[in-house]
Amino acid sequence: MISVTEALQIILNHAPRASVVTLPLELAVGRILREPVSADRDFPPFDRVTMDGIAFTWQPTPRRLRVEGRQLAGAPQGQLQDRANGCLEVMTGTVLPQNADTVVRYEDVTLQEEAESVWADVQVWPERAGQNVHRQGSDRSQHDVLLEPGVRLSPAEIAVAATVGKAEVQVSHMPRVALIATGDELVEVTQAPAPHQIRQSNSHALQAALHQEGIGAERYHLRDDYDALKTQLRALLEAHDLLILSGGVSKGTSDFVPDVLADLGVQRHFHRLAQRPGQPIWFGTTASGKVVFALPGNPVSTFFCFYRYVRPWLYRHLGVDFPTEYAQLTVEVSFKPALTYLLPVRVNSSPNGVLLAVPLAGQGSGDLANLSQCDGFLELPPDQDTFPAGASFPFFRFRRL
Repeated sequence: MISVTEALQIILNHAPRASVVTLPLELAVGRILREPVSADRDFPPFDRVTMDGIAFTWQPTPRRLRVEGRQLAGAPQGQLQDRANGCLEVMTGTVLPQNADTVVRYEDVTLQEEAESVWADVQVWPERAGQNVHRQGSDRSQHDVLLEPGVRLSPAEIAVAATVGKAEVQVSHMPRVALIATGDELVEVTQAPAPHQIRQSNSHALQAALHQEGIGAERYHLRDDYDALKTQLRALLEAHDLLILSGGVSKGTSDFVPDVLADLGVQRHFHRLAQRPGQPIWFGTTASGKVVFALPGNPVSTFFCFYRYVRPWLYRHLGVDFPTEYAQLTVEVSFKPALTYLLPVRVNSSPNGVLLAVPLAGQGSGDLANLSQCDGFLELPPDQDTFPAGASFPFFRFRRL
């Protein structure tokens, strides 16, 4: 068996960067950006009025101002004629009129009509020029990089790309993924299982986890038959970039997956890790660059191995930095075997922002129901058997808080 650290390094060494595709902006949310997006002009592109009100040239002495006219948002820049005693009504988003440098909101102005003119009496005179004006280029300058490659495009990034005129963006090509549940004991979710059967859950969990990463996947169920496995896996390898199997990798008499993959020319990089749960995990690649993860069939093992190994591979492949988090144990934990221990936990934030991890050990790697109470797991190192309360360890999150 190899260590968790060695296994992860092997996995990341076999994570080639995804190819680049160009997508319309409306289809790019959730994708990974592969090009810098720069400002095509200053942000904001002009001195922008931020409040409905009146615009004028500031002076230190309060005075009554004659309203010369009105400038609406979307109209070309107007011009204030009388800098000493004039003003223009302006709306939020308007270009600040020429010769004006200050805006007072309507709430602080009284407008009065006298002798065929409208006069503005300012109730709260500003102390300095520039009030309620968003200066040109004060956020970003033309040519500044606004979005770096590697960012996941959320609605906020989509808005930034739209405002600089990026109708199309270059993003990482998402891998074609097949999720393969193996085992004669499995039946579909819609079926009533016999006493010796269980409904499929691992492939649904994996599909949902991938969906959270913006990746689609197809689910398959293969029986424990050597020849059938070989035929079907050959076809799936040809049609997909990434295969994630669940089950069939341990030492049972029907655990054919490792031998079938070897027959199909998939190079094994490791099989079995010094960890619990999830010890029998298998990882390999083909000469053409296809990647195969064969995960243990127990639900908790499958789940944890996805987040500890498959997800980092996906992030490296797509060009995303993998997030690193730590959490503190709230109670002492003991684990005697010299194995890396993936400990299920629920987390809470302390008043100073530290993540506090409450262990939820459950009933072992088959305790699927326990996952519904967990937020993720701590990775406890193999070189100690007692882990004190208050100690911090790597935290792998699978629930978004």
